[in-house]
Amino acid sequence: MGGSSKNVAAAAKAATVIGLPADCRMAELPALRDQFVLALDAPLSTLEAIGVERVDTAALQLLVAFHRDAQARGRTVAWNGVSAPLREAVERLGLTKTLALPAATPA
Repeated sequence: MGGSSKNVAAAAKAATVIGLPADCRMAELPALRDQFVLALDAPLSTLEAIGVERVDTAALQLLVAFHRDAQARGRTVAWNGVSAPLREAVERLGLTKTLALPAATPA
């Protein structure tokens, strides 16, 4: 019995999925930051960002900080979908490489 609960806990730490909110601006950042802090314990964090409709520079700064902290700890950050508004904001600020944003897929 004890082994089963340990396996569940280990699986939970193995990968974390964080869904970015549609309105990814200042008001949403405290909750997002808390998710990022917890995700730093996982070897892999996947950011689901296909639904992001609005993003500000504060959110991009938080994403950069999370990505750098994860890398410093030897963690991997992956993307599962990136919305056009998020991609445009990242590209506008020259953060594509910093955030390891995947290449855009042709429409």
